[in-house]
Amino acid sequence: MSTIALFGANGTIGSRILHEALRRGHRVTAVVRDPAKITTTHPDLTVTTGDVLDPASVAAAATGHDVLVSAIGGGDGPGHVATIRPAAESLVAGLRTLGDPAPRLISVGGAGSLRTPDGAQVWDAEGLPEFLLQIMHAHGDALDFYRSVPDVRWTSISPAATIEPGERTGSYRTALDDLLTDAEGTSRITTEDYAVAVVDEIEGPRHVGERFTVGY
Repeated sequence: MSTIALFGANGTIGSRILHEALRRGHRVTAVVRDPAKITTTHPDLTVTTGDVLDPASVAAAATGHDVLVSAIGGGDGPGHVATIRPAAESLVAGLRTLGDPAPRLISVGGAGSLRTPDGAQVWDAEGLPEFLLQIMHAHGDALDFYRSVPDVRWTSISPAATIEPGERTGSYRTALDDLLTDAEGTSRITTEDYAVAVVDEIEGPRHVGERFTVGY
């Protein structure tokens, strides 16, 4: 059993990570701005307030936990896009105040910087809407920052090109920086199976200090 502090626990991906961790016997502290938005009740769940952009708040939330998970993304509007890299910087700054070893950091990443079979990156595709490009590049900036951090045990997990709610199969494939596609060339993962991959990484660390991606 791990103790997990989870920022963004009420989001589309964060809520799946929350439920997956609880179903597998972990103890979770959901760190949110508005606790009333967490409607899940469970004996292993604690809900608290916190600000991912405040390193002191990050440190307070992470204290006493094995792992700090950030499910902060950019899908809720332009203001949230602008928080992606600053959130990464705040998470690292907060963990640094806790000494060594601080809790591990696992961050939800983006697919935009993944390499496609033709050698380009996902964000180079024609016709992508501007708002989506902003999210992709913000996650790319956050990944660049994480890769400059040698003293915090971080992991960034990129989804497939398409991630949406669906079935939990418990199956997925992994790669490092290359986009995963199926036999038809489709790159996808459900939020439920993405959450499985996140909790698998919590239970069995395989990618400390690097980004990896999951897809079918």
